[in-house]
Formats: sequence, C-alpha cells, structure tokens
Amino acid sequence: MMLVKCDDRTLITKYISGEEKAFEVLLLRHKDRIFRSIYLKVRDEALANDIFQDAFIKIVNTLKAGNYNEEGKFLPWAMRIAQNLVIDHFRKSNKVKLISESSSQKDDFNIFHTIKMEDSNIEQQLGKDELESQVVELIDHLPDSQREILKLRIYNDMSFKDIAEMYDISINTALGRMRYALINLRKLMEKYNVVTEY
Repeated sequence: MMLVKCDDRTLITKYISGEEKAFEVLLLRHKDRIFRSIYLKVRDEALANDIFQDAFIKIVNTLKAGNYNEEGKFLPWAMRIAQNLVIDHFRKSNKVKLISESSSQKDDFNIFHTIKMEDSNIEQQLGKDELESQVVELIDHLPDSQREILKLRIYNDMSFKDIAEMYDISINTALGRMRYALINLRKLMEKYNVVTEY
C-alpha cells in the first residue's frame, strides 16, 4: 500500500516502527494547516517558521519516545503543540495582548477596565503586572475548551472566525465558549479576591 494512501494512525505506526518516509508523508499532509494556524497568531513569517520547526521537533521527539497516545487524532494534537509554543513565545517576550470582552456578544465585563495604561507610576505598573500574573494563573483553572479560546484571544487577539476555523467549530460556539470563560473567570477572580484597581 502506498504511504500517501495511509491514514494518520497507520503512518504514525510505520514511523515509530522505523519507516522514516512515513513521517515525511504525515508532515506534507498537515504542514500547511499547522503553519497557517501559527502564522495567524504571530503574523510574522520568520517567527512562524521558527515555531513551526520547534513544533515538529517536539512532535518527532514525542513520537520517538513512544508518548503519543491519541491514535487517529494527529492533527488536533499537533495543533495543540504548536499553539502551546506560540503561547510560550508570547509569555517569554511579554507581548501579552489584553482581550476586549465586548466582542463576546452581550458580555460587557472588562477585567482590565480599571487599569490606566497611560501615566502609570512604578507602583501602578507593579500592580498591573501582578494582576496580569494572577489572571494568567486563574485562566489555567478554566475548562480546556474555554481556556484555549481565551488564551488565543489574550496572547494574540485572534478573531473568533480564525479560532472557529482552527477548531472546526461554528463562530457561535467559539463566542459561547468565550462568554462562559469570561463568566467563570469573573467567578474565580471573586473567589480568590483578585483586585482589579491599582
């Protein structure tokens, strides 16, 4: 059977068994979609290429270590690896873009509405940095589907159209998850007494 006719699961099995060509077929099959998902977030071709290469190094290492266990779901798994690397990049470079919750339909709650970005003195800046740090930690407590959409909005201001396309869901579903994420985040902020005024 020709490798190009094999499904992802078969290609992965063949690659793990030592057939290097199988991974080449897998890469060619999915590279455009994975690269596009990275580029949509970083909007820089050179950076997207770097992250894309890092993602495939991680994918190869995971497969070779025998740690891949999502049979038949290679693309969503690979996209998550790429997405996490993008998030890591923005965390390291401190290019955190704060979301505008007004885009999530009728929810006009804005976590950061009381923070004055201009004329901040050192104390205010430290307070803002601490707030951002606390909110990032709280986001990790959200359900997976909500957390992923919220992170894409926070770290790269991705449109709901792009997010919906990336996860193969409707725009309404993406908007709904965002709305629930914001509601849940507000509850977490109240629970842990996160102060939004500095």
